[in-house]
Amino acid sequence: MNRHGSITDVAGILVGQHHWLDDDATLGTGWASGTTVLLTPPNTVGGVDCRGGAPGTRETELLDPANSVQYVDAIALCGGSAYGLAAADGIMNWLESQGRGVAMSGGLVPIVPAAVIFDLPVGAWSSRPTADFGYAAARSAGTEVAVGTAGAGTGARSGVLKGGVGTASVRLGGRYDGVTVGALAIVNSAGSVIDPDTGLPWMADAVRRFGLRTPPPDQVAAFAARDAEHNPLNTTIAVVATDAALSPAGCRRMAIAAHDGLAHAIRPAHTPVDGDTVFALSTGAVRVPPDPQTPPQMSAETPLLAAVGAAAAEALATAVLVGVFAASTVADIPTYRDLLPGAFA
Repeated sequence: MNRHGSITDVAGILVGQHHWLDDDATLGTGWASGTTVLLTPPNTVGGVDCRGGAPGTRETELLDPANSVQYVDAIALCGGSAYGLAAADGIMNWLESQGRGVAMSGGLVPIVPAAVIFDLPVGAWSSRPTADFGYAAARSAGTEVAVGTAGAGTGARSGVLKGGVGTASVRLGGRYDGVTVGALAIVNSAGSVIDPDTGLPWMADAVRRFGLRTPPPDQVAAFAARDAEHNPLNTTIAVVATDAALSPAGCRRMAIAAHDGLAHAIRPAHTPVDGDTVFALSTGAVRVPPDPQTPPQMSAETPLLAAVGAAAAEALATAVLVGVFAASTVADIPTYRDLLPGAFA
């Protein structure tokens, strides 16, 4: 069990995953890719913020608060680079069969924004998700979330380490008691989550939270030498969600704040050659009364957005580390435990 929580701690959010991984996959051959889908309860509001310079996305413009569609039926996170966006077709087909989507005169149009990672060099270039992957992922959705080498994280890398799927959640207190914020990340980062000078995560409190210890100098030196070889053509894509009721503009603000979680956990992040993208969802199940101290010149959402934004950044940073630490070796890409076993007590 992931002791850091899950995005499905936000009631109504379900996660489904489907991947194909050859037992003998090596770099450039076989299968090592997949799809992860987040299904939403009806009337879920969405937003998105992209900070990478080379994104691969679908339907993100639809989430602009100035545009017409208000609700999101699912978010697709896919391997396979731009080819993997085809998985969203299968998710739409499954949603249509379940009666979900915008009702038009001739039928339904499910709203499924999507983003992809670049994992094509891990398996064979032609081995990438199709609509069948998306359909299977949606059909399998539930509250349990497999982390590490699963779904869209199957062929993911984080610097020179194996990346993967990570998830975490934060429960707010005080005035916002009862509000939950969760995150799910597909960690395929160009940058590393590990400081090559220490062999430990960049995040200052990660050592305590994950029960790590300083690895021996020889392991740190070996990691530092290998870390200089990383491939910069990577991306981290993620979803943050809350049960607090937010407007579309509020969701976008939460997505913006959540990017700080990537910057806390990964160095560098948001480079010209990655596609770092964060979606944000609000199920609206918890209605927080406006703070009477809010100045009239500000939106009534402002204090709530400050709280959920900070929680989204924390949850996303934690999810990134969960994804890397839980990953298993694929195609000779080593894991953190492989290269720095001394970090584990």
